[in-house]
Amino acid sequence: MTFSIKPSRNTLLALALLSALLPGQALLAQSEDAALAEPVVMEIEPEAAERDEKIQARIENIFAELEPLRNVTVYVGEGVVILRGEVANEQAAQQAQRLANRLAGVVTVTDEMSRTLAVADNVRPVIERIQTQSLNFIKALPLLGLALLVLVAFILLGSFLARQKALWRKLAPNPFLADLLAQATRVVILLLGIILALNLLGAAAVITTILGGAGVIGLAIGFAVRDTVENYISSVMLSLRQPFRAKDHVIINDIEGIVVRLTSRATILMTLDGNHMRIPNAAVFKGIILNYSTNPERRFEFELGVDADDDPVAGMQAGLDAIRSLDFILQDPEPDALINTVGDSNIVLTFYAWIDQRQTNFAKARSLAIRAAMRALAEQGFTLPEPIYRLRFDSEVNTALFAALDATHVGIAPAASRTVKEQRPASQVERADDVLDVTPDKHLEQKVDAEIQSERGNDLLDKDVPQE
Repeated sequence: MTFSIKPSRNTLLALALLSALLPGQALLAQSEDAALAEPVVMEIEPEAAERDEKIQARIENIFAELEPLRNVTVYVGEGVVILRGEVANEQAAQQAQRLANRLAGVVTVTDEMSRTLAVADNVRPVIERIQTQSLNFIKALPLLGLALLVLVAFILLGSFLARQKALWRKLAPNPFLADLLAQATRVVILLLGIILALNLLGAAAVITTILGGAGVIGLAIGFAVRDTVENYISSVMLSLRQPFRAKDHVIINDIEGIVVRLTSRATILMTLDGNHMRIPNAAVFKGIILNYSTNPERRFEFELGVDADDDPVAGMQAGLDAIRSLDFILQDPEPDALINTVGDSNIVLTFYAWIDQRQTNFAKARSLAIRAAMRALAEQGFTLPEPIYRLRFDSEVNTALFAALDATHVGIAPAASRTVKEQRPASQVERADDVLDVTPDKHLEQKVDAEIQSERGNDLLDKDVPQE
């Protein structure tokens, strides 16, 4: 059985179109393969080649003028510089690279140089440099001598002006400030001499370096010696303000003593027991100062207690009359008294009185005033109370205790409620008055005077300067 297939009209058109396209695609593929098989030839622009030649010639000419780089060969391509050959050391190699990099058009520098490290090549430049520096130094000796003479002249001028104490005392009456101005003038003149000498030597650039270094060093030193600087400034302020004088009786930050002198670092006190006390001026300037000598009149106070049954006003009057009778007590301002506190068994009275410290010892005057007030109260029948203790017992203990006391103490007369103290002879009382002499103690004053005389030139306290 036979089958026959009859193609349609559309199928015949598709086959015809396909057969027409296949030869064109084959020809396109063959042309692409041929293009890939042929070598690509890139032409170098004439301008780039000329530029490289100029760079190479320029570098070679530079190296020819420098002894350490004469054996270096140069190759330049597309702006890339390759250095070959021999150099004496690493320093010469780095110099060659720096010089090559400075030319315009250089992209990068490749170091292919070998370091010979030969003894002769490394020693000869050093010797030549030393010889050149020695010759330059010999040539500069006259100028150096002139600069040295200028510096010495400025130093002598500064010292001469600093020694003119009369001149500085006219400008600053305070001796500490006068010395400070003299030393500052000496330093300023010295700096001017150094600057002028450096300018003569042609080293003006060194001045800027020195000043910059001095600023940094000064800042570091300022932080390191901050306490010292603060103490020094406090000395200046104390010498100007002068809150106390020599031989003043003061209390500075709870430290009591007699002022001996004020130095540039500390305030010297002589304590009341004769010892030296040095207080940093920074602490004195910021501290609390109590000066007893500024006002010669000084008030003391003391307390006495009377029995609760006594009249406190009458007791105040009796004590004031006794205090007023003392010769060393000032009547203007007059003594005074008041009721301080009222306790369980006593009334506390406070007495006040004034003395002149220039003629009367404060502690001894207070002691005699206390004794006079006590005697006056006792003579007028006032009772100076003693501590009273009250004991409480249970009822059963009380009964047994009193029964035992009645059984064992029958016929014993009761003891006197008060013991009368034996009166001392009048001669002893008079001798006690002589011992408590109220005149001021001159021993400490004499010691302070001796200290002041021995250190006369080292005291910043001046009577001519107003006291604060």
